[in-house]
Amino acid sequence: MNDKWGRLLGAPLVALLMQFVYDGPAAFADGRRLLSRVWVALIITVTLWEGIRAIMAWMRRRFPRYDQTGQRLLVQTTVSVGYTFGATVFLKWALHLLFGVEICRDDQILHSFLLNLVPTLFVTSLYEGAYFFGEWKTNIQRSEALARAAMQTELEALQRQLDPHFLFNSLNTLSALIDDTNGEAQRFVEQLADVYRYVLLSRDKPTVTLAEELAFVEAYVALHKTRFRDDLLVEQRIGPGAGQGAVAPLSVQMLIENALKHNVISPQSPLRVLLQAEGGAAGYVSVANNVQLKTGLAASTKVGLRNIIDRYRLLTPQPVEVNNEAGFFTVRLPLLH
Repeated sequence: MNDKWGRLLGAPLVALLMQFVYDGPAAFADGRRLLSRVWVALIITVTLWEGIRAIMAWMRRRFPRYDQTGQRLLVQTTVSVGYTFGATVFLKWALHLLFGVEICRDDQILHSFLLNLVPTLFVTSLYEGAYFFGEWKTNIQRSEALARAAMQTELEALQRQLDPHFLFNSLNTLSALIDDTNGEAQRFVEQLADVYRYVLLSRDKPTVTLAEELAFVEAYVALHKTRFRDDLLVEQRIGPGAGQGAVAPLSVQMLIENALKHNVISPQSPLRVLLQAEGGAAGYVSVANNVQLKTGLAASTKVGLRNIIDRYRLLTPQPVEVNNEAGFFTVRLPLLH
């Protein structure tokens, strides 16, 4: 929180406000008496301000997601009120011990605590207002960026000058023309149609469920196994409930496509791809493959991976994790809500 000047100027102002709450307009009638009491109010204000600020920063790390706002505010309010009461008791004891200042009698601690809620509520409102405004602005920017990305995708589709429905219908026609005895060709065309159907249905969606993406991946992998047979080994380990998490459309498929594009696939060096989802719907889905890079090819520009990272940056604050070590290349995508 970049609030240095707000704290430097705000604490004295709140201290004066507290003095007004305690003594009313008479607090400002005697300047010497006001000065002798404001420094005590300033100690109280700074203690409450810095404590509440630390609590809010901790709560934002503990509950970072937008859908956790209600839970965060409930826990934050409870902890803040508890801290205010504890700080009131501590300051009564510390100021009396160190400076001989009695801020309240023992039977007035509850009353003093209620008055100290004034700076607590002020600080909480100030920071929450700034935080919600920042989040609102970020969400607006993210929505605009997603809209621009969608428009760009639509423009690129138009530039290809190919009616996708025409191609899809042509695949169905081709499937009908293939002889029934050629089952392998029939299955290949049907799988290709399934792949293209998914592309058509998901291209306008910001997210799809992991279960939908994996069903598409199975059809996509089946197409390539027609060529690579047992040289391409794809294994899925999907934990309970993970299939209900969401991913960006075609993101898992693009990671598998990258593995096929950049690695040798042969009987002597089969390509092994592991799809794994852990942590339920709030976890990650990972795509890992053994690294056996093709030789004689230009260095990868990593445009596909960079596009995935950029898309996820617009969808979630959780980062895409990329790891290349011990002979395995692994990308972990956060499951969305």
